[in-house]
Amino acid sequence: MTTNEDRVQPNETTVPLLHCVSPEETLAFWRALGFEVTYEQTKPYVYLAFQWSGFALHYGRAPSGVDPSAENTGGCLVMVDAVAAYHAAFTDAMRGAYGKVLGRGLPRMTRYRPGASRFSIVDPSGNTIIFIQRDEPAEVEYGGSKKLQGLARVLDNARILREFKMDDRAAFRALNSGRRRHGDNAPTVEQALALAGLIELSVALDELERVPDWGTRLRALPLTEQERARVLGAVADPTVLASWIPDPS
Repeated sequence: MTTNEDRVQPNETTVPLLHCVSPEETLAFWRALGFEVTYEQTKPYVYLAFQWSGFALHYGRAPSGVDPSAENTGGCLVMVDAVAAYHAAFTDAMRGAYGKVLGRGLPRMTRYRPGASRFSIVDPSGNTIIFIQRDEPAEVEYGGSKKLQGLARVLDNARILREFKMDDRAAFRALNSGRRRHGDNAPTVEQALALAGLIELSVALDELERVPDWGTRLRALPLTEQERARVLGAVADPTVLASWIPDPS
């Protein structure tokens, strides 16, 4: 006997329906990133549809009282094979449309560190679209991997807070306190990684007061060429370290 379950074919397509606070800003943003507008209606009710590569985003009217700045409107996950290529494509589009990568406020895109498995775009309505590499580890250990000790575990925890929870403030606090506790006894390259992370987070949070001190400490550390490359590769934008890790050539 054939059941209804037998008749169902595994070829479904799920399309997220997101809240839209400002149709004009939403249209302008996704067009700037290269998305095709496949449906556009603002009256008598809002309905917008966008297509890029193999996925779609749809928008409807937001409930009254929605505050985009709270960034809890909604969102979706986009599972991809190679996440770096997506970040690169949107980086190029943002620079072409806005002259820079939007990294603060709304809309924005989170930084991408080489080797990371995810990044996010937050749209003008506060929705978060998270691009995730399919082979990303199924579990993460908040607090840092138990296989690590000392500053190495602190660095791993800060990475998780930044890349998975997208919480720069929590990552900064964890890294700052962890460096104070473990920095003196940690290997030189771990000290350098912690200082580089603090500099990058300070720039992202627009709190630059302590950057010169951390930068001076970083510049004083004796790093091999391999360690120098590792530190530069640990930040999304190595130019933030240019004053503190000059090119030896």
